Amino acid sequence: MFIVSVPELVIAQCKAGIVGGFPSLNARPAQEFEVWLKHIGNELAASKGAAPFAVNLIVHKSNDRLRHDLELCVQYRVPVVITSLGAREDVNQAVHSYGGVVLHDVINNVFAHKAIDKGADGLIAVAAGAGGHAGTISPFALVEEIREWFNGPLVLSGAIATGRGIAAARALGADLAYIGSAFIAAREANAPEAYKQMIVDSTAADIVYSNYFSGVHGNYLKPSILKAGFDPENLPQADPTKMNFANTDGKVKAWRDIWSAGQGIGAVKAILSVAELADRLRREYEEARGSLAHAATS
Repeated sequence: MFIVSVPELVIAQCKAGIVGGFPSLNARPAQEFEVWLKHIGNELAASKGAAPFAVNLIVHKSNDRLRHDLELCVQYRVPVVITSLGAREDVNQAVHSYGGVVLHDVINNVFAHKAIDKGADGLIAVAAGAGGHAGTISPFALVEEIREWFNGPLVLSGAIATGRGIAAARALGADLAYIGSAFIAAREANAPEAYKQMIVDSTAADIVYSNYFSGVHGNYLKPSILKAGFDPENLPQADPTKMNFANTDGKVKAWRDIWSAGQGIGAVKAILSVAELADRLRREYEEARGSLAHAATS
């Protein structure tokens, strides 16, 4: 949800009972991050029954804002911190100092072990088909391998865009489902209307998996790659050692020009408000549970 998640989207998600989150780097310049934390905190404090919010911290060494953003997370007691592209004990300890929860993005079982060994409270299993920086392992395999040894909080990410998908994630053994791409097309999202409409008009066949744009493999919309003047069928391999989250210069940027999305976008049929999307997800989830219960007794 780089660039896309802003306070308006996060607040709407939390008020709808969903844990809304955003990457700290979405707040630019750095001073804006504190403004966002104050605004989100005040809005949710005044809303009875709102879900907690989350902040994603990119732990990669090139993120020169990590220390600054982490200190503000501690100061404002961010309830959930999602860490990615690196697991560090000092980051986890800082969040634990005020009672916060750390969830770490992982794309395989090896990284899952490392994250828990370094003090993460839970895991986000980023399976094949997820938007943004995604893995290649089937959710069936990834959740199963993690659940063989880990009984803590487990969130599943990857092509989930319906209530049926949420029910499937629970059936696999995950505690929660992690949904991104469907909310890019939400009215409150900070995405160009053309981006939202491209998600509505596209399917899984329009997703391209490449590391060219950021140095880390991720899923992107083929029409946006074509629009930027690249051949999606012949993208070169990037040098992962050149990955840099401090440098935002350049004529073409992921995710400003090269738009990210997961393989679940075929289920996104319209641009909806967060409240409307949340209602649809709940309805589909309850229908899926009812259908499974009926099948089990018939």
